[in-house]
Amino acid sequence: MSAPRTGLLLALCVGLNLAWTQNAGAAPDTNPIGKVLTTTGTVRIDHAAAITVEAHLPTNSIGETKLGDLVYRGDVIQTGPDGTVGIGFADGSSFSVSNNARMELNEFVYDPRGHSNSSLMSLTKGTFAFIAGEVAHTGSMKVGTPVGTMGIRGTAPRVQILNDGSVKFSTLIEEK
Repeated sequence: MSAPRTGLLLALCVGLNLAWTQNAGAAPDTNPIGKVLTTTGTVRIDHAAAITVEAHLPTNSIGETKLGDLVYRGDVIQTGPDGTVGIGFADGSSFSVSNNARMELNEFVYDPRGHSNSSLMSLTKGTFAFIAGEVAHTGSMKVGTPVGTMGIRGTAPRVQILNDGSVKFSTLIEEK
């Protein structure tokens, strides 16, 4: 993943008018917290409410896409060997997920007028680049990995979880 791809994901995410608030600790949510902005190859989304959405797209990108599929608190997103996905969230955060990756959307509470917002995304496998949104500025954005949990205050990190369980972390430089 490169910085230009992440920038494109941010540009797509800025155009979203998502403004849902999720209540952490409640029953499975029926209100979406974000949506799929880009997808290639095999991407599987397991919803907490036991609904599975799976996209099998040819590598030449011909065929039906799953752009616009909604994601919910509690969802588990997995990409196959040929899969990638970009997801934009209601607060303006965006995640770009590599092939052979797994991410769980553990928590997401966002009120555009609030200051007690929070999110927790668990990354257990693969490479992820993301841009922090309003939750990072108006509450607590956390990203869990196999070796620890990061508190995000507003940046564009790249996280790579290697097969041996080690984690590489870098911050993307944003040109102004």
